[in-house]
Amino acid sequence: MLTKLTGGIVYDPAAGIAGQQQDIYIENGRIINPPTEIKPDKEYDLKGKVVMSGAIDMHTHIGGGKGNIARILLPEDHRADPAASTHICRSGCGHAMPGTFTTGYRYAEMGYTAAFEPAVSPINARQAHMEMGDIPILDKGGYVMIGSDDYLLRMLTAKKDQKAINDYVAWTINAAKAIGVKVVNPGGINAFKFNQRQLDLDEQNAHYGVTPRQILQVLATAVKELGLSHPLHVHGCNLGVPGNVQTTLDTIQGIGGLPMHLTHIQFHSYGTEGDFKFSSGAAQIAEAVNKNKNITIDVGQILFGQTVTLSGDAMHQHANRRFAKPNKWVVMDIECESGCGVVPFKYRDQDFVNALQWAIGLEIFLLVDDPWRVFLTTDHPNGAPFTSYPHLIRLLMDKTFRNDTLATIHPEAQLRTTLASIDREYTLQEIAIMTRAGAAKLIGLKDRGGLSPGNWADITVYTDNPNREQMFGNPDYVFKDGELVVVDGKVVHVKWGTTHVVEPDFDASVEKGLKDYFDRYLTMKLGNFKISDDEITEDGRGSISVHPSPPHS
Repeated sequence: MLTKLTGGIVYDPAAGIAGQQQDIYIENGRIINPPTEIKPDKEYDLKGKVVMSGAIDMHTHIGGGKGNIARILLPEDHRADPAASTHICRSGCGHAMPGTFTTGYRYAEMGYTAAFEPAVSPINARQAHMEMGDIPILDKGGYVMIGSDDYLLRMLTAKKDQKAINDYVAWTINAAKAIGVKVVNPGGINAFKFNQRQLDLDEQNAHYGVTPRQILQVLATAVKELGLSHPLHVHGCNLGVPGNVQTTLDTIQGIGGLPMHLTHIQFHSYGTEGDFKFSSGAAQIAEAVNKNKNITIDVGQILFGQTVTLSGDAMHQHANRRFAKPNKWVVMDIECESGCGVVPFKYRDQDFVNALQWAIGLEIFLLVDDPWRVFLTTDHPNGAPFTSYPHLIRLLMDKTFRNDTLATIHPEAQLRTTLASIDREYTLQEIAIMTRAGAAKLIGLKDRGGLSPGNWADITVYTDNPNREQMFGNPDYVFKDGELVVVDGKVVHVKWGTTHVVEPDFDASVEKGLKDYFDRYLTMKLGNFKISDDEITEDGRGSISVHPSPPHS
C-alpha cells in the first residue's frame, strides 16, 4: 500500500529541513522517494499542518521491578485516573505510574513512538523486558545498570585490566538485551549496604576501596571501546543534595573528555547560597556543558503535582523517605546485586525548594546552547509523569506563559532565579531536535528520528497552535511503521513496536569466572541470567532490532 502525506510543513532536523512544505510517501512501513507513476492508495491533505518524525523519550521509567512496586504501593493513584476500555484499547489506570497498556496509548496520543527504560537491573532484566513487551505501539529498549555490582567492584579491587572489564560489560549487555549502559550513584548503591549513607566522587567504598571516579572512568572507557552509540548514561553522586553542583562539575572534568551523558541533571545542579542554604547552580552547569562537547544531558524537569519517585539509587531514596507523601515507602534489593527505592512525592509551587527546582530545570534548558546535546525529560515519574510533556514544551516555547507561571511560585524562589531575564524561546525545529533527531542520534537509532527515504515511517502530524501545550498534546495523526495509530489525539489502531539492542563482541572465556561466581554467591544460575531473543518476541509482541557495534580489540 502506498500512502501520501501531502503538503505538510516539515521539521526534520536530521535532514536539515526546518519548516519546508514537502510531500511524504510511505510504502511497506518505510518512507520512500516520490514515485514517478504510481498513484497513492491513500492520501492525507496536510496543508498547513506541522509534520515531524515520531517523538522519542530517551529516559523514562517504563519497565522494571520498581515500577510494579510503585503500582502496588499506590492503589489510590489508579483509582484517581482510570482509562476505560474501547473496542480498540484495553482498560487501564494510573497517573504517576500507569499500567503498561495505558503507558503505550498515552505516549502515542502525544505523538511519541519510542521510549527507553534507563535502569534495567541485569538480574531483573527478564522482568523489565516482559513489562516493556506489554507496552503497545512504542519501540523500546533499556540501559543496563552496572557500577554497584559486586563482580565489577571485585574486578576493580583486583586491578583487572581494561580489556577484562570491557569483556564483562559486553557480556552483561548481551545477557540483559540492552542498548546502552547506565551507572547509578557509582558504587553508592553498594556502599549503602555497608552502612555508608553518602558517597562523593573521590570517596572510597568502605568495603572495596574503590571510588565513584574510578568506576566512571573504566565504564566510560568500556562503552567507548566497545563502540556503543550511546555514551555512558550517568546518574551521578549526591543526587538532590545542596552543594552537589560541585560534584557534577568535577564529574564533567574528571571523565577526561570521554563521551558521557549526565541524566536528570536538574537534580545535580544545586548550590548552598542564601538563607535556605539552597540555590541554583544552573548557570555553572550550562556553562560547563557548553564548553565540553563530549557531554550530553537530559534535564529531569520537575512539574508541580503528585507523583512517585523511583530509582535504583537506594541510598538516596532511603534518605528521602522522610519526605514521602503519602507517608509510605519501599527500599529493597534483589540478591544484593541491585538497588530500588520507591517514595511517593508531591511537588508544591509554594514550597521554596520545589519551586526553585522547577526554575533550575528551566534555566538549564534555556542556557544550554546546543539543542542536540540536551533532551526533554521529567525522569518520568520522578520529576513528573510523562503526560506533562506538552505543558513543559509550552514553558520552553512561550516566555510570557513561563513568566506568568513564575509569578505564582514561592516568592523567595522567584528572587533566587534568573529565569525572568532569559528571553530565549525554543523553536519548533529545536523541539524536533531534542525530542526526535537528537534523541535518535544519541541512542544510535539509524533509521528513526527523521523523515528521509529509507527511514521507518514514524510520523506525527500537528495542527499549528500558538498554545503549544494544546498543540503537542493532541496530534492530528500519528503513524507507527507506516500504520495510522492515532487520529485527533486518540488511538485508532494498536500494533507492536521493536525492541532495540546492541550485541558487542566479548571473549567467551569471561563466562568461566562468572559461572564460578554465580554458583558460589547467587541463587540464579548463569544460564537463567541470560535472556534469549524469543523471550522478548513471544506471543507476537514485536520484533528485535540489533544495532551494530564494531568489534573491540
